[in-house]
Amino acid sequence: MELIVKVNSFLNGIVMGWPGMILLVGTGVYYTFRCGGIQFKWFGYIMKNTIGKIFEKKEAGEGAVTPFQAVCTALAATVGTGNIAGVTGAIALGGPGAVFWMWISALFGMCTKFAEVTLAIHFRERNDKGDWVGGPMYYISKGLGKNWKWLGSLFALFGMLAAFGIGNMTQINSIVTSISGTINSFTPINVNTANLIIGIIVAIFCGIVLIGGLKRIGQVTEKLVPFMAVIYILSALIIFFAHIGNIGNVLRSIFVGAFTPSAVVGGAAGVTISAAVKRGVGRGVFSNEAGLGSAPIAHAAADTDSAVRQGCFGVFEVFADTIVICTLTAFAVLMSGTPINFGQAAGADLTIAAFGTTFGRVGGIIISVGLTLFATSTILSWCLYGTRCAEFLFKTTKIIKPYQVIFCLIIVLGAVTELSLVWDIADTLNGLMALPNLVGLLALSPIVIKLTREYFNGVRLGESNRK
Repeated sequence: MELIVKVNSFLNGIVMGWPGMILLVGTGVYYTFRCGGIQFKWFGYIMKNTIGKIFEKKEAGEGAVTPFQAVCTALAATVGTGNIAGVTGAIALGGPGAVFWMWISALFGMCTKFAEVTLAIHFRERNDKGDWVGGPMYYISKGLGKNWKWLGSLFALFGMLAAFGIGNMTQINSIVTSISGTINSFTPINVNTANLIIGIIVAIFCGIVLIGGLKRIGQVTEKLVPFMAVIYILSALIIFFAHIGNIGNVLRSIFVGAFTPSAVVGGAAGVTISAAVKRGVGRGVFSNEAGLGSAPIAHAAADTDSAVRQGCFGVFEVFADTIVICTLTAFAVLMSGTPINFGQAAGADLTIAAFGTTFGRVGGIIISVGLTLFATSTILSWCLYGTRCAEFLFKTTKIIKPYQVIFCLIIVLGAVTELSLVWDIADTLNGLMALPNLVGLLALSPIVIKLTREYFNGVRLGESNRK
């Protein structure tokens, strides 16, 4: 066990530490310059053709989901407990300046996610059930050639295993901890029994959804993601405007703290500019998952005739996850005046305290509901990711049902298990997914750049013709 901990700690220091983050952000910087900064230059067009078309009725073809269902499935995985607990943890350990570096990583991450999604559509294929399948394992294997298929298989292996941890056990653990804690604050309960019951209920719900296949997942996330996002955003905005007088001081603490943390947090141990950058960039990257290679698996199923058009949904996805939801969490905590012990770990308890300044004890209920919806949707999406990775590795769709059964059983296990080591290993596996994916992204960049230029040149010519 000690050897496992040491090996995991070493790998985690690479993939989740400075080397991994520099590679992740560096890829985003590279793509931003090579693609002409499309996330800035074409931001209005992208928003108009993504979020601006969510109310358009569209039926997906056989073996596919609508473009909006695809982005909702991807958002269901990225918008999770990290948006509530992770952001406050980054602020506590990196100071308010961590928020600034979270924004920076997201701005470049938009182009990384754009490239991933574009490649996923460009290299996707039909499986023997007729469903569209794709993602890093496919664009690495098909785009780089058979000599690189091992790298695609390596991504699939990491993805299949990571789904059990980061997309399952850690999520259900957050759900049961939040719900049991909230109920216990009103009336004493047997926490262990409650956790088991909650785990069984979530497992049954996920099983029912998964039985319906790809389309059922898309239909559920299409309804669940907007609902949970609107509830959380409105609640955070109420806190924002209730403390609007603090906005000036908060913005100052974010921008000054990004470069001079001591001027904001005093002599708090460990809160340095290095900590601010690491915690902020880390929270941004591992919240929106830009570069990790997970979301392209969901987008590959979109019913679209343009890889770049679906890639635009990748830009919107990062914007919604980090620039909107993570930022609102940060502002709620910082503007509410909630006491923060800088230099010490914190999580959802800090967010609950912030919401409590405006909503009282109801604030805990709001966070519990938000965590439950966010985490449940994450479980559904990660089961899809794990299934597609297993399908690629075993080269058959017959693995789908066994994998889903095991996945649902692990939900119950995660609800009643102490997860300290599981969290650490899941974190590492999640980070390891990025390495083969980033190799593929950088090696296949000429294809993305060519497709991007052709598409947006066409858009520019179309606009000129209309004028």
